[in-house]
Amino acid sequence: MKALTWQANRKVETIEVPDPRIGEPTDAIVRITSTAICGSDLHLLGVLGPFLDKGDVLGHEPMGVVVETGSAVADLAVGDRVVIPFVIACGECYQCRRGMTSQCETTRTPGQDTGASLYGYTQLYGSVPGGQAEYLRVRLADRNAIKVGAELPDERYLFLSDILPTAWQGVQYAGVPEGGSLTVLGLGPVGQFASRIGRHLGYDVVAVDPVPERRAMAERHGVATLDLDDHVAEAVLDLTDGRGPHGVVDAVGMEAHGNPVAAFTQHAAGLLPDAIAQKLMQTAGTDRLAAMMMAFDLVQRGGTVSLSGVYGGVGDPLPMLNLFDKQVTIRMGQCNVQRWAPELLPLVEDPSDPLGTEDLVTHHGSLDEAPDLYAAFRDKQDGCVKVVLNP
Repeated sequence: MKALTWQANRKVETIEVPDPRIGEPTDAIVRITSTAICGSDLHLLGVLGPFLDKGDVLGHEPMGVVVETGSAVADLAVGDRVVIPFVIACGECYQCRRGMTSQCETTRTPGQDTGASLYGYTQLYGSVPGGQAEYLRVRLADRNAIKVGAELPDERYLFLSDILPTAWQGVQYAGVPEGGSLTVLGLGPVGQFASRIGRHLGYDVVAVDPVPERRAMAERHGVATLDLDDHVAEAVLDLTDGRGPHGVVDAVGMEAHGNPVAAFTQHAAGLLPDAIAQKLMQTAGTDRLAAMMMAFDLVQRGGTVSLSGVYGGVGDPLPMLNLFDKQVTIRMGQCNVQRWAPELLPLVEDPSDPLGTEDLVTHHGSLDEAPDLYAAFRDKQDGCVKVVLNP
């Protein structure tokens, strides 16, 4: 089959790889009909490259049709249309029973102090082949495939795999009171959904992004937007009675603009031998923290900062005096997709499409076009907000 693979720092390539096979009785094989490029996939082009091997199949936002099931699969049948959460969880361990499926104790990677295994996302999370491919082996399939209807287009359902529940969790973690105020930093795919979710929940929402096309997309859904300029903090304060918002969602993460030292460290890590680069990533401050620091500055006293963007460094400095003085709550973490999917499924199937799932994708392409589309997404070319590949 064809699959999009990591080849080297800043290089991905579509090649022929072996078809996946049933490896455990609990597996299923899914023919992929749509698979998206996620913002966190861009980290694999450089920052997290030391944790990848040449030929690793990427991608963790897929959906498709079941074509084969293992002997122990009870809830799925050939022909079922399914969305595959990027988190692989057993559904039965202590953490899964708490709804913390991203911390699954069954699928954790031996030797790595990390949470549940993830599709297409480095040695840190199991080196599991991903879904930017024609077929995918789904592990623990009864727990890790969301059955959906046959009538609506893929784009109504596809984002249940990652970015929609990630945005939902981000807003939930922001702790905004009823009728309160929410600021979203970054209007990539997660930020778009976080802003719309905030509006859906009745919050006063303002979002910040330097890209005009992204601001225009958010404004179509009733979101007030601001450019990322020298006056943004003053503008947010003016919109929130001078106090700042009750909650801030940082939907940017480690590759925010700013901090040339951290930017150089990220680039250098991708050029070093893997063993050295891995050590650097696990012990040094390699994140560009501009978005996080802005969130800390903007949030009102006693408010909450919710980190949905991915951060990867260890020795990153934090303004602890300021955080303590303001009594700021910080919440973060890998999304517990299986926890939130049942709440979101009725919203994506609502005829009115209240979260605008059909107004997010700006670019479609084939697997052969994936390397160029990765570059367009990374460089924000041609108004690129979200890319979906159709194998």
